[in-house]
Amino acid sequence: MATNFLSMKKSSSSGGLNAMVDDGFEYSLGPPESGFSLFLADRTKKVHFIRHAEGYHNVATKETGDNNCLLRGSAPASAHKLYDSRLTAKGIDQAERLRAHLAKRPSGSRSFTAFDLVVVSPLTRTCETALGVFGQPREPGKPAFLATTDAPEGSPEKLAGVKVAPPRFLVREECRERWGHYVCDGRRPIREIAAEFPNFDFSEIVHDNDVFYTDERETDEHCCARAVKFLEWLNKRPEKCIAVVTHSSFLRHLFGQFGEALHDDDRDSLQRLAGNCELRSIVLCSHGNKDGKAIDPLMPPTQAPSTVRMNSESGITHKVPQESEEPIKF
Repeated sequence: MATNFLSMKKSSSSGGLNAMVDDGFEYSLGPPESGFSLFLADRTKKVHFIRHAEGYHNVATKETGDNNCLLRGSAPASAHKLYDSRLTAKGIDQAERLRAHLAKRPSGSRSFTAFDLVVVSPLTRTCETALGVFGQPREPGKPAFLATTDAPEGSPEKLAGVKVAPPRFLVREECRERWGHYVCDGRRPIREIAAEFPNFDFSEIVHDNDVFYTDERETDEHCCARAVKFLEWLNKRPEKCIAVVTHSSFLRHLFGQFGEALHDDDRDSLQRLAGNCELRSIVLCSHGNKDGKAIDPLMPPTQAPSTVRMNSESGITHKVPQESEEPIKF
């Protein structure tokens, strides 16, 4: 079973309320015996999470069998050949194959899946993945009706002359990989990345240089809290169909906080480790308790990272394995 990142508690209220400790992100599951949940449609949106395609750092850890190849040694992290690692040729092919899949994946009234917005981690491998999966984005500030292109090749919509607008690509620091310690999870200055990906919208990135990366790994608690803050930000977006191109450890910390009331198979499908260029679609539902809350810009944590212990449902405390014990899928 996947790791539970936050202890869960069940209220004695008749509504079967479950709440994650300390963060106030409550969700009602209805009568426990029903096996169903009912949500207001206008409080939901479809979010398609995509882990980046294969990067050179993935190959390196697979070949060496551990994560030591991702340590900076005595040189600056930015000097390492795997710093802000890029996609391999296989990774580029994975992204193109997912693009072909989405072009034939029915969604709504269309024969293909179209997105209102693509949110991208600022690391190079996620930017490359987004470009491979979705093609060139709509230019920032350009309205959809001035940026239409043909529907996917071979689709009924293409034969009918239907035009579609490519989505905007909005880069957000909140959905980047768990930072620190491993060189692949640092990023280049935004001025360099933006020059390489000119139509990506970097306007909401606060820092040019990577102020988050250090020799210490971001704590599990901070990464979990950051993931929930990202959901709060997504909830405020007006778009109803959003893709998020991100990373495996970030997704592990996000999905590991949800699904305890699901059937075992569904919970495992939600919480299991994402593969390279894997698409995982969820429905995000807001219960209104955080809709008016202001979202502060992401800033580096002030406290020093520490070894984290997490409580299981049984009350037994488990020490989080050190990431050097086995290769981590970034």
